[in-house]
Amino acid sequence: MSSSVKGLDQRLQDILLRPEFLEMRGVAKEVPIFIQTYNPADDDELRRVVDGTEQVLRQQGIRVKHVDLFELVMELLDAKGYLDVVLEEERDWSKSDLFDTLQNVAEPTSALVPKLMEALGDDSQVSLITGSGRVYPFLRTHTILEALQPAMVRHPVVIFFPGEYKQDADGGSYLRLFGTSTASKIENPHYRATNLDYFGSQNP
Repeated sequence: MSSSVKGLDQRLQDILLRPEFLEMRGVAKEVPIFIQTYNPADDDELRRVVDGTEQVLRQQGIRVKHVDLFELVMELLDAKGYLDVVLEEERDWSKSDLFDTLQNVAEPTSALVPKLMEALGDDSQVSLITGSGRVYPFLRTHTILEALQPAMVRHPVVIFFPGEYKQDADGGSYLRLFGTSTASKIENPHYRATNLDYFGSQNP
């Protein structure tokens, strides 16, 4: 197994099964969103790790939801009648027209985030979100995070991001996709995602 996900399955299970994690202890003033980074080269392995973690959580009686952002966008395209058109005519479209169509259909505030919250449901204890790399560049993780409001998220949500997540001394948060030279700064002042590596090391 590649280095960025080696041992991740066991660590995820250890953290996600903790009562303090599921009950969001210690994050009362923050949005209960956690970011788990990994190398995009390990995407296939990461999906297997997440699927296995989901199965273990269910076996332990945990109500868990797994949402793939790419599949969610496909559902939005289908619901709005664009999916067949895109599949049939994609080769004839310019990249800019395709990009604009996908970006408009999956606009975070008015379309994607409401669909995402519907998919996560109200009775989940923890949610796992994958597919961040598959929807890049027409949909960027930081725009989804900025569109989420604290009151929306009522249980821990783990977003798997193929890159780096860092915070600087002034409290700014940055997401950088591996292989890119620039980082996307999260501008929403209400957003305080927690690096899952940090949570694990501070809550043994």
